[in-house]
Amino acid sequence: MYNSLKAWVVSANMGYGHMRAVHPLKEIAEESIIIAGNNDEVSSTEKKLWERMMYVYEFLSRAKGIPFIGNPVFNILDSFLRIPSFYPMRNLSNRTFQVNLLESSIKKGLCSGVLKKIHSQHLPLVTSFFAPAIAADMDGYDSIFCIVCDADLNRVWVAKEPWESRIIYFAPCGKAAQRLLAYGVPSDRIFTTGFPLSVELLGDKDLAVLKSDLAQRLFYLDPNGQFWPRHNKNVEYFLGEDNCKFNNTRKLTITYCVGGAGAQKEIGRTIALSLRNKLKSGKITLNLAAGTKELVKDYFENVRREISDGAENINIIFSEKPDEYFDLFNKAMHTTDILWTKPSELSFYSGLGIPIIMCPPIGSQEQFNAKWLYEIQAGIKQENPEYTDQWLYDFLKNGRLAEAAWSGFLKARKLGTFKILEILETGKMIREDSPILR
Repeated sequence: MYNSLKAWVVSANMGYGHMRAVHPLKEIAEESIIIAGNNDEVSSTEKKLWERMMYVYEFLSRAKGIPFIGNPVFNILDSFLRIPSFYPMRNLSNRTFQVNLLESSIKKGLCSGVLKKIHSQHLPLVTSFFAPAIAADMDGYDSIFCIVCDADLNRVWVAKEPWESRIIYFAPCGKAAQRLLAYGVPSDRIFTTGFPLSVELLGDKDLAVLKSDLAQRLFYLDPNGQFWPRHNKNVEYFLGEDNCKFNNTRKLTITYCVGGAGAQKEIGRTIALSLRNKLKSGKITLNLAAGTKELVKDYFENVRREISDGAENINIIFSEKPDEYFDLFNKAMHTTDILWTKPSELSFYSGLGIPIIMCPPIGSQEQFNAKWLYEIQAGIKQENPEYTDQWLYDFLKNGRLAEAAWSGFLKARKLGTFKILEILETGKMIREDSPILR
């Protein structure tokens, strides 16, 4: 249906969230996905601007782990991207310091490489980072689409005079859409599409692959039969009776995932040590998702060596190339029963029916992601990782993780990729009646 559709697809190397959001759109990307600040048209001046931003991002992500000075330093830096409280609901359209700073940086050359590239051929611009969208809007470009990557967002995502802007936003959830309205974006330029998930994990618009994967996952998450007696008719209705036959061909699988800066990798080690006996006896599989950082991969390799007996049940997900890493990660999601991560963009993987165990959030946007996960009852705050073998199995025994998986599937939007393609193709989005076809 979308074979002829082409767009400039742009991301930024500012954490995995922005790159993960455009990965499902790579088939429509003209030439290839453009990484702002890292394409052929980038000047040395612009490259330095991006390097400075990347340094601040990575330092912010790791600052909390620095003894004594970590929290104060983090709080200072985080204040620049802090999201205001949602209530009382009010007009937040006034420009902020961050908005003015971004405009100044764009005038100094930030995103000039992207602008040069997209002016070579007029196509829709789809970006998962606010700076290229704002820069293109300031430059007079039309047909600009911006993917919001979190459940809430800072004012910097929106133009100085949003009512005059041409940017159309794809919101991952209703909260993000409401915030855009508060920032002054007209409602006709906001589409609540959902976060763009991999088509490989969905199967098609009817979610054939997702339904099959989820039905099996619910069996692994309910070893004591607490969930199925209460929900079996509901599950069979939405997933299909044929999918709801247990095919016991694998082990309970936990995937622990670090963020783009490699923060909180130590939690992965603590989890593995706590689960050592279950790994040794072959009762579980543990995936450690290292991302694209060689240092994180090496750290997890050392964890495998430390575990020794049972190391064959630990898999490390790693590639130096982001696209390859996302493909490997998505492949692992088919058989992942529990996703353990900080509440980043991976919060929206709850729509796949995967319960999220949440590490402490890093930054204001992750705090709002965590709040959203609590609201839809799809996320659970991690207990002490040293005792994972105790509390996690209590959650399994009482069916709490199965409940979280089912709640996420019913309440989080899943069709973001299809909805975005639909809007790019037709200029509108059909709203479905079914609660799961969103």
